[in-house]
Amino acid sequence: MFKKAHTLMLVLVLLLTAALAACSGTDKAGSESDSKKTIKFMHLWPAGSSKQQNLIVTDIIKQYEEKNKGVKVEVEVLENEQYKNKIKVLSSSNELPDVGFTWAAGYMTPFVKGKLFAELDDVLNDGLKDSFVSGTTEAYALDGKTYGLPLELNIAPIYYNKQIFEEYNLEVPETYSDFTEVVKTLASKGVAPIALGNKDRWTGSLWYMYLADRFGGSDVLNKAIDRSGSFEDPALIAAAEEIQKLVNANGFNKGFNGLSNDEGKSEFLNGKAAMYLMGTWELPNFTTNEEIPKEFRDSVGFFKFPTVEGGKGNIDSWVGGPGVGLFVAENSKVKDEAKDFVKFFVEKWGEQSVEKAGVIPATKVDTEKVDLPDLYIDVLTELNKASNLTLFADVQMSASVAETHLNLIQSLFGNEVKPEDYAKQHEEALEADEGK
Repeated sequence: MFKKAHTLMLVLVLLLTAALAACSGTDKAGSESDSKKTIKFMHLWPAGSSKQQNLIVTDIIKQYEEKNKGVKVEVEVLENEQYKNKIKVLSSSNELPDVGFTWAAGYMTPFVKGKLFAELDDVLNDGLKDSFVSGTTEAYALDGKTYGLPLELNIAPIYYNKQIFEEYNLEVPETYSDFTEVVKTLASKGVAPIALGNKDRWTGSLWYMYLADRFGGSDVLNKAIDRSGSFEDPALIAAAEEIQKLVNANGFNKGFNGLSNDEGKSEFLNGKAAMYLMGTWELPNFTTNEEIPKEFRDSVGFFKFPTVEGGKGNIDSWVGGPGVGLFVAENSKVKDEAKDFVKFFVEKWGEQSVEKAGVIPATKVDTEKVDLPDLYIDVLTELNKASNLTLFADVQMSASVAETHLNLIQSLFGNEVKPEDYAKQHEEALEADEGK
């Protein structure tokens, strides 16, 4: 009996010792885990649909964690629409991730006004500001304060078919007078000067925005939209008049107002139109997309929108806009670490995105250090010289005003509204929106 009791006691002691050791181990592991700060990061580049971007993000996080042993980055990845829906739900309960993706201007504004996004000017002023292409961070600013740091950038050059230009002895125009002569020559030869699918409307807005810039300078359109200026500014009316002159000179392919952008683009891809104004998201189609004949890809060049004689615009001023950017949640419990991670991410993304994913970053790229097709290199070289970037007009506007603007663009190209009325109706829409 005594022997049994002794054996039982021994077993209990051993079990208790093991339990205490386990608890001690758990406490140690727990304390190690607790000593690490966790940054919750949500993005929208899944491995399936955005493989290259996802690989870059994973690599950047790995680099950051190796450099910052006391920080762990916890990642959640969602598809575009799922991401937007979840961010909306999380914002309603003020439970945003520490770092996430946002878009500029109109999308970002409600989050900023709801005090959900942290100011990031301290990050910008910590050696990052000069690395961005001029005009990109302004799209993420509200009332003079920056709430997002852009990762991607798209600008809109005029692509042209070198073979067509060579066939008709045409040179790349630097002034708008030269440009209209190119249009006139091509139209007289039965070649569509410009490919356009304006059923989508924003495509025609690109033409109007550039003319507004070249006539009135980089601020004239922005001021009309933010109400420090007016759409009835003579430069904006002149830009509208010039659109209709181009239309009446047969500057665009037939039926352009009833064609989608893809249908309009096909006119350029098929060699039926000589020029095409569109964002740099088209660069892969003109360089690496093997579904498009190499002979055509090799014949594509680009030029900057020409200057208007007597106008205030600069040829190095671009129309375009940043894509997604990074935000830091205002109520983040690891705000300092989140800001440090965002700074690191922007720097590393700028180094890798264009070469590994064909995505032009919002930061300047050293073209001597990347291996890319010449067309990319030429665009990046011009971007590094950019004097200004004017954000797409409809992105700057509220949803209702944007709809009015886009409808008026289509009417303008269809000769259905006079330039003065075009300006007046914009003013009325903006004034009505102010009163809401």
